[in-house]
Amino acid sequence: MLRIEILRKDTLFILLHMKKNDIYIIHGTRYKELTKELLEAANLAEDIGDRKKKIALKPNLVCAKDPSLGATTHGELLAGTIEYLQEHGFWDITIMEGSWVGERTGASFKAVEYGRVCDRYNVPFVDLQKGSSHAHDAHGMSIQVCDAALAVDYMINMPVLKGHCQTTVTCALKNNKGVIPNSEKRRFHSMGLHKPIAHLNTVVRNDFILVDNICGDLDFEEGGNPVVMNRILGFKDPVLCDAYVCDCMGYSVDDVRYIRLAESLGVGSADTSKANLIYLNEDTLDKSRFQMTRRVKALAQFTEPKDACSACYGSLIYALDRLNDTRGLPRNARPVCIGQGYKGQGGEIGVGSCTACFGKSLKGCPPKAIDMVKFLEENWL
Repeated sequence: MLRIEILRKDTLFILLHMKKNDIYIIHGTRYKELTKELLEAANLAEDIGDRKKKIALKPNLVCAKDPSLGATTHGELLAGTIEYLQEHGFWDITIMEGSWVGERTGASFKAVEYGRVCDRYNVPFVDLQKGSSHAHDAHGMSIQVCDAALAVDYMINMPVLKGHCQTTVTCALKNNKGVIPNSEKRRFHSMGLHKPIAHLNTVVRNDFILVDNICGDLDFEEGGNPVVMNRILGFKDPVLCDAYVCDCMGYSVDDVRYIRLAESLGVGSADTSKANLIYLNEDTLDKSRFQMTRRVKALAQFTEPKDACSACYGSLIYALDRLNDTRGLPRNARPVCIGQGYKGQGGEIGVGSCTACFGKSLKGCPPKAIDMVKFLEENWL
């Protein structure tokens, strides 16, 4: 991947026209403000164009769980997006979503307190579980899609980067399952999810993807074991987005069948080697809003962090979880060092550029979880 730094003068970005292979990355805990900065850098207003367009924000409200548990989209990201849009003259804005079967969207809406966002910015919320739908030809597969989702001119997909018990990962492509009626969601599950998810994305809109990579769950879409990353990501290509998610979580793209299927249907490209990583700021060390669950603590005992950045440390937790699933983690293994506190110091084994002086070290700032998995398999286990 090509790494690019966007130059800033105070808070003014040098605006670029965002391309399909760009990945915008911003770190920190001021989620609303950082969202606005990312959208400004991506020049979203120019991409949308006409101020009269109907714009929809599609978060992940899979269930009635607080975002801190790693399942649902943080309300600050919606607030930042709406503020950005309104400041640029866009007023026809709607939030829309349909929770998973077995959960009422209204209950999820209350659990994440989106009502405050809607009230503050005078933006309506549309419960897609209650709306009408029609069948559409999705590249040879007939799929029912909610009418409201296809009536918009510009869709901002706002998924959570997290694991999934059936599809391994879930992000941009699978988040669009929220724009189909419950009856169709049941049919998707009966078909095994992968093929219908890929075909669905040939007809639904993915105009911009704003990814909540704050604290997505290790491997369960309903949350419970959040991994703190404190990042927000921006994409134009949903296939590239989900391929990058695999890198971040320690999986191969081929582990998630719907990504390759969507690529073969022309939805986008899964080639992350040609992606431009555009870092808008430095990573943050602040984890004060979150506490490790017992499961994450069990993985963390194999690490020895010193001033580790959130994204780098989170990637290591994902990598250790992959290794634990495939090979198991040895009780007496020496800890893997990580963090800025190791700069210029020696040691046995570490990940990240800060441990470059170690006997065994994996380069990268941060290195991808998938590369950590391979490195630790060869040098640690």
